Amino acid sequence: MSDLMLALEQISKEKGISKEVIIEAIEKSLLDACKKDFGKCENVTVNMDRETGAIEVYAAKTVVEDVTDPASEISLEKALLISSKYAVGDTIQVEITPKNFGRIAAQQARSVIVQTIKEEEKKALYEHFYCKEKDVVTGVVQRYVGKNISVSLDDKMDALLMENEQVKSEHYRPTDRIKLYIVEVKETNKGPKVIVSRTHPELVKRLFEKEVTEVADGTVEIKSISREAGSRSKIAVWSNDPNVDPVGACVGVNGSRVNTIVDDLKGEKIDIVTWSEDPVIFIENALSPSKVVSVRINEDEKSAQVVVPDYQLSLAIGKEGQNARLAARLTGYKIDIKSESQAREAYGYDGYDDYDEEDAYYDDNYEDGEYRDGYDNENYEDGEYRDEYSDENYENGEYRDGYDDENYEDGEYRDEYSDENYENEEYDDEEQQ
Repeated sequence: MSDLMLALEQISKEKGISKEVIIEAIEKSLLDACKKDFGKCENVTVNMDRETGAIEVYAAKTVVEDVTDPASEISLEKALLISSKYAVGDTIQVEITPKNFGRIAAQQARSVIVQTIKEEEKKALYEHFYCKEKDVVTGVVQRYVGKNISVSLDDKMDALLMENEQVKSEHYRPTDRIKLYIVEVKETNKGPKVIVSRTHPELVKRLFEKEVTEVADGTVEIKSISREAGSRSKIAVWSNDPNVDPVGACVGVNGSRVNTIVDDLKGEKIDIVTWSEDPVIFIENALSPSKVVSVRINEDEKSAQVVVPDYQLSLAIGKEGQNARLAARLTGYKIDIKSESQAREAYGYDGYDDYDEEDAYYDDNYEDGEYRDGYDNENYEDGEYRDEYSDENYENGEYRDGYDDENYEDGEYRDEYSDENYENEEYDDEEQQ
């Protein structure tokens, strides 16, 4: 084996490039070089021996009685010298390797090998990451480039984590390892360009697929996801096996599975709820951890009117409306949330029957990414809801109405009837038998 072939073997192993690809590229470059000596070379081929590395140039020529075009024809007399079986009209391969072709071949081979290696490395990188598009990879933080972050992916190439794909609450240092979602892989003149994200909702889904066996094998399906990156996510899960609890499978023993994902997301909270075909049940679950009294659906408008207990209103809406927003995105319904007392005042609400759909409010309650209802902000103090009753009615965590405190004794209510009318836990009035 020649030195050239040994070098090609080494390059093939180190760069992961097929030796055959390099040889074919060398043959093509030598064919282009032959144009200088042979002009039109449609009938010229260059062959490189795969074992020895010897290079030979052949021209396909037609056997004729009288030669008019030496580049494409050969006389019968010369053809018979090559082989006695040839006859007029046959096409034969005639070697036309120039005397100085070894030097030309060496020069061409060097430049072609360098160029081929670059192109094949780009192609290999593109194919490697294209297979991982819409998947999660581990990146190692290299440095900040302005407000963007240079990240090494799989020790093969660097990608930029753009500012708009970063979680604002997260801060990185060189050598930090982070999970990244590959949004897209583009092929450019400078090589593949990989677009990565830390904010994409699919990042959460892929992390669950890698961590939860039941999700990976399809036993548990993730039906929908809503996410506010860095703060909170909600995922709706469903089990195709009645013996498998979808929420429990995702949470894991003592929260081991979900906690691993939370660590990968740098502490982002994750609510896991059960998906249901019934939108009423699904919306109730989506508003977790708050309790829901009733849900009324308008399928045409894809909206829902939800009533929650008075003490659960702020929990159902969430801080700055976050819980309501995430639930709306998760279910695909516009969600209007009111407490029981608000519903009674606004609609004369009593269960489902008297809830007037025309008085509900929907997306216009969400402004600038925050939830707004019909009540002034002054009703919210220190993260708690205050209604029209004054704070003075609330003492020591208990509600006081218009009745005097003296009517409350030992945790029981006393009216204008004196205690003497209560004997042996039974009421005796004036008409007592």
